[in-house]
Amino acid sequence: MSERDGPVRPVAADIARYAGLVGAVLLAVAGWLGGALPAAAVAANGSLLDMWRAPYGPAILGCWLVGTALLVGAWWSLRWGAPSTRWAYLTAGLWLLPLLVAPPMGSRDVYSYACQGWSWIHGVDPYQVGVAAAGCPWTDAVSPIWRDTPAPYGPVFVLLAGLAVLLGGGLTGTIVLLRVIAVAGVLLAALCLPGLARVVGVPTRRAAWLVLACPLVGVHLVAGAHNDAIGLGLLLFGLLVLVRRPGRPRALLVAGVLLGLAVAVKAFAVVVLPFAALAAVLGRYTVRALLRDAGWLAAGVVAALVVTSLATGLGLGWVAGLAHSGESQQWTSPPTAVGFVIDYTGDLFGRELHAVPVVRLVALAVLAVLLVALWWRAWTELRRVGDVRQRVARLAAARPRVALTGAGLALAATLLLAPVFHPWYAAWPLALLAVAMLSVARTVWFVAPCLVASCLTLPNGASLARFTKAPGAIVMTGLVVAVVVWAIRAGLARRPR
Repeated sequence: MSERDGPVRPVAADIARYAGLVGAVLLAVAGWLGGALPAAAVAANGSLLDMWRAPYGPAILGCWLVGTALLVGAWWSLRWGAPSTRWAYLTAGLWLLPLLVAPPMGSRDVYSYACQGWSWIHGVDPYQVGVAAAGCPWTDAVSPIWRDTPAPYGPVFVLLAGLAVLLGGGLTGTIVLLRVIAVAGVLLAALCLPGLARVVGVPTRRAAWLVLACPLVGVHLVAGAHNDAIGLGLLLFGLLVLVRRPGRPRALLVAGVLLGLAVAVKAFAVVVLPFAALAAVLGRYTVRALLRDAGWLAAGVVAALVVTSLATGLGLGWVAGLAHSGESQQWTSPPTAVGFVIDYTGDLFGRELHAVPVVRLVALAVLAVLLVALWWRAWTELRRVGDVRQRVARLAAARPRVALTGAGLALAATLLLAPVFHPWYAAWPLALLAVAMLSVARTVWFVAPCLVASCLTLPNGASLARFTKAPGAIVMTGLVVAVVVWAIRAGLARRPR
């Protein structure tokens, strides 16, 4: 295992380890006192003052504040890398233990999963009606905004949720099994990280620490039991098969099936596929080689989607369900924030502009262009490397790095320009970029947003974005403007004179 960046001082590492553990314990206490419990759906929509006045309110908010600060601070302090890969895995596992036995926290989505699984096994299409209309007995536990919304998840996860309902025997058993599925996804990701990091040349101790010790993983993927965990695990497994066995039809089919299953959990994983196609090519990068090797990969993806859609009897209804995921409007989505600010400006002049839908459409158009540009850049770089001498060795090293970096950037762009953004989404690009970035200094730009995202929810599932709508939108819009100005200036600086 490569340990390129030098050892971390043992005392500093031990302080970080136990500070993070104390933070995780405090968050688990906050979860037991006032987490996303089934009877707390209404309370999650209250104000911060209501939460303070609730039973154990000061203790809940205090444990959440101190616990989050300790956990986030400990993770950030070792962002350059843990003392060793083994140390990173042990510490991340230690932090997960208290959160593993905590009630759902940070989100109420797990109750939506349970009701969607219940709907399916009782013969109701979750892509046609919301859980309230389906008659789910646990509807009161679901966040009010999602009770009448069809499921936006793929058939693979609806199948898993249905199995959890069948085997769980009740709401508590179902939630436990959904958490088991989430933990399985995290373990699968943990098994894939070293292989992906080694093939690129990234120190495994840094990649493992950045991903597994990130508070987003413990608080949201494990404690919150989000389906992002199993989707991310399948995605990383598919990519690992690709980078280890490029150009081999059987391996490409297997990788395609795994990637197709990831898409059939969370649809936005589809943006990774064009970059996975680049990783599939063996030898020089020509259009013919791309069509040959990517064809096997595509066959696996299509097979996975068709089989799961037919086996569940749900068809492609899940694609239409994606349109409802944008019904939530929060400033954590940059396009939504810009739309808010435009509307606020219109209000100053007595005009109702209703800019949010328009800005969201513009952002999706920008995303489409950006994804094409990212892919073309990756394709061009790989072709250039393949045209120089000693191209076999250079291509073997460049292929996984370029493909994984492009996939991570594509995911980041998708989440930033999508109509809605939730903190746990950030775990997807974090995982890919952590195993693709050779430079330590370049990791900060994607680690820092994950740090901020880790602080955006309360234990009961309430989002801090609800309490900071106007100031949050203004700050986010300022960041968007700053990034656009920086990008324009950087582009002008690169132009030949």
